[in-house]
Amino acid sequence: MQESFIDQIFKKDQSIYLIGIGGISMSGIASILLDKGFKVLGSDVQENDLILKLRENGCKINIGHSYKNIDENVGLIVYTAAVKQDNEEIKEGIRRNIPMINRAEFLGLLTRRYNKCITISGTHGKTTTTSMFSYVMMENSLDPTILLGGQLSILDGNFRIGQSEYLLMEACEYKESFLKFSTNIGIILNIDKDHLDYYKDLDHIKNAFKKYADNIPEDGYLIVCGDDLNIQDILENVKCKVISYGIKSGDVKALNIRKNLENKTLFDVLYKDNYYKDIEINVLGEHNILNALSTIAFTFISNLDLEKTKEGLKKFVLPKKRFEIKGKKDNITLIEDYAHHPTEIKATINTAKSMEHNDIFCFFQPHTYSRTLALFDEFSKCFDGVDELILLDIYAAREKDPGNINSIELGDKIRSHGQKCYNAKNFEDALSYAKGKIKDGDLFLTIGAGNVGNLCDMFIQS
Repeated sequence: MQESFIDQIFKKDQSIYLIGIGGISMSGIASILLDKGFKVLGSDVQENDLILKLRENGCKINIGHSYKNIDENVGLIVYTAAVKQDNEEIKEGIRRNIPMINRAEFLGLLTRRYNKCITISGTHGKTTTTSMFSYVMMENSLDPTILLGGQLSILDGNFRIGQSEYLLMEACEYKESFLKFSTNIGIILNIDKDHLDYYKDLDHIKNAFKKYADNIPEDGYLIVCGDDLNIQDILENVKCKVISYGIKSGDVKALNIRKNLENKTLFDVLYKDNYYKDIEINVLGEHNILNALSTIAFTFISNLDLEKTKEGLKKFVLPKKRFEIKGKKDNITLIEDYAHHPTEIKATINTAKSMEHNDIFCFFQPHTYSRTLALFDEFSKCFDGVDELILLDIYAAREKDPGNINSIELGDKIRSHGQKCYNAKNFEDALSYAKGKIKDGDLFLTIGAGNVGNLCDMFIQS
């Protein structure tokens, strides 16, 4: 981007129009722009809580896309990756020569306005780890601006407006969007096969993360998981400083891991021959220990108060849809989780297994046709430990049905491995099937990035 275009974008005498403003990321961008005094308009296909909150802050939002929504005061259009070039508002912007920029590019410009930009990357765990960083940074009085890919109680939503030089945000690898960001401290949690509708293979994905690491300046830092072998493959000749963490290996290492009677995880940390005792988090699972270790590595390189970091981790509560306990009914515990990749699903099920329970009834909604097809074998083998799997239709999200994959085929493959699996026709059928079997002490677990979590509410209300 030329500097003149950056200056043009951040003029306050124009309106900025956001197409897809109700999305988790775009609504956060809108809120930051409103706070900075910009005039913000936008559109989306349907109402949601994020749109209602923006309207309360004075943002005009249209439901539905129309060329008529682009008035004469619009000086810039920002759009999400899901918006196609045949969108009426895009076409009107082109017709009137209004500057347009996609969400990732716009975030990249935003990162350049902060001196200390911290971006959290990785195939899995970005939202949870960014949430942990939020607690730690706020407990250490860093006053960060935060953009989160989920909703967090301490933020009362999905963003925070800070007044310091710190910007904390997720860095998604989809279509290499994280390469647009100006990162001072980067975190790579893990590297795994995903988004294979864009990437050719794992090597292609590794190459993108390598570019992400290479973008960090020499005086910056890269915080990486030492237990992830794919990450180790990309670290050669990285010019910035690197610190690793892990359970098996790493500069910052977790030791003496244990669980108490309140289902809290405790562990000690070894760093530079110094031993730090009794780190506590309110969540279970090795993946969450690793997530917490990344915040401790950040604490050490930033010379923060470890006691305040420990307090932040102790206060940490998972964001919505990340192993969220939705409630209980008839002594059946209902849990919603956003997992939509086989590795994430295994971690979620292992966490569920560590809880007191009888049987686990798992409701899974595959997310996107391309992911289901690309990871078909992996999906068929990732439900070990589930007593009953109820499989829903594939959630299309941004895609159209290509006709070469469906949930019936996936169900057949899952059953071929000996896993009990029922293909539900719809949500009502899924609930009807489960109600005849689920009993006192069981877990009702919904998994997926679509709307499968609605089953929890439907079950509670039934």
